[in-house]
Amino acid sequence: MFELWKVRHTFMDDVNIITKLIIAVLLFFCVIFVHQFDLMLYLAIFMLIFLLICNGVRLYITLIFVMFTLFFSLISALFMIFYGDGTHVLFKFGFIQISSESLIRGLHLMLRTLTVSLFGILIAFTSQIVMIFYSLMQHLKVKPKVAYAFMAAFRMVPLMISSLIQLQRSLKMRYQMIPAKNYRGINRIKHLLIPLLSQNIRKAHQLSVAMEKKGFRSGPRTYYYHTTFSYKDILTFVVVILCIVLAMLGAHFFPITGIHDVRISNIY
Repeated sequence: MFELWKVRHTFMDDVNIITKLIIAVLLFFCVIFVHQFDLMLYLAIFMLIFLLICNGVRLYITLIFVMFTLFFSLISALFMIFYGDGTHVLFKFGFIQISSESLIRGLHLMLRTLTVSLFGILIAFTSQIVMIFYSLMQHLKVKPKVAYAFMAAFRMVPLMISSLIQLQRSLKMRYQMIPAKNYRGINRIKHLLIPLLSQNIRKAHQLSVAMEKKGFRSGPRTYYYHTTFSYKDILTFVVVILCIVLAMLGAHFFPITGIHDVRISNIY
């Protein structure tokens, strides 16, 4: 799907998916141990810049994903913002209490989520589903029948969406000839759900038979696509480390808030 929005090819498109996943895991554990607010803020900014430069997708599509990620990151931090402890109370209504300390901790949590999510979006924009499973089979020794089964399941998703659209259009024509009481409420759900399930069960059965006949079993096999590691994998590690180092330097020499540790009671 993301290939339809691609406008340019970047070096991240050639990086092995295993390298990207390892970096994502390491980045996740890195941000867990970051308690300086300015450092986290700079790291989120640099990760956003990294995403905008290296994703290769249309800018407005990228910004839509970034806005949704920012929204859900803020939602994930609301619990800490509304119900956190603190001495400098900014707002209180019933059991909801927002203090300056809880606000900073909540925003810090939001920046953690945002940083990891932005790199996750970059992985999604620069990785092909087929190459993901080929890399897992060739380098992590995932069984072919398991990898191909997941690959086939991903391929079934657009077929299911297409079937749903066709079914909705056909029902729209049929509803013009029957009384409205026959397709209101639960009947409308039945008209969509039952045919959709039956069609996709039949397609899944046909696909499983075809895969069985073509020999998608465990054991040694050859591959049409070969995934390799290159200098671009090392370059990705270097870029991510550079973002972390620049964030540390920015927080040290050009602090924005001056908050050194969000865990302490009095952060000011």
